[in-house]
Amino acid sequence: MKDYLKRFLPQHMPVSIAEKLRSGLAGGVAILWLGLLIEFLPHEPYALMMLGSIAASAVLLFAVPHGPLSQPWNLVIGHGVSAALGWTVSLLVDDLVIGAAVAVGASILCMHLLDALHPPGAATALTLVLGASQFHHMGGWWTAAIVGLNVGPFLIFAMLINNLLPGRSYPMPLKPQAAPPRYVPLGEITLSDIEFALQEIDSVIDANNEELLAITRRAVHHAYQREQVE
Repeated sequence: MKDYLKRFLPQHMPVSIAEKLRSGLAGGVAILWLGLLIEFLPHEPYALMMLGSIAASAVLLFAVPHGPLSQPWNLVIGHGVSAALGWTVSLLVDDLVIGAAVAVGASILCMHLLDALHPPGAATALTLVLGASQFHHMGGWWTAAIVGLNVGPFLIFAMLINNLLPGRSYPMPLKPQAAPPRYVPLGEITLSDIEFALQEIDSVIDANNEELLAITRRAVHHAYQREQVE
């Protein structure tokens, strides 16, 4: 029971205070820029607005910029397909509770199928369902413009800000820039090695240290078996 309760304790991330401050400042600046952009654009025939889900995207793009869920494909397709599903469900389902469940579930499924998982996308789908009366009044094209206005500039801001900050590269390259050593004895890597590597990277990885250690050991074991066969 004691071990189970420990699971509710926070997972320490070996990230420097400087990196945490950079993440917060970067996210705040991006939201400020987006807010100013929306404020000074023409609001005709309806009002433009900032979606609450874009704040969740800010956490991913500026606190976990190297994570797979934070990459441009995930941001754009995740919000886009979820918005389309939320809009469609809002037209077909009158009950808000059922509509919310269907929209969120469908958005998760479709993002998975499209390799575009982006958690804030589900929040966009939920927003369109819960705010159906307002968005229906605006019409589909204006609603799409609001989503696009939130997502498109935010991607540009993420590219500008992250690439100006030390130790960041956004979007992440498809291939690693430096290959690790080819041969690593099985069982040599320990939790302290994982923690040291994370401190060297000084960036948030969307997995706890134990998971990273398990993945690394599985990869090393698989590489060892492959080399034996070859």
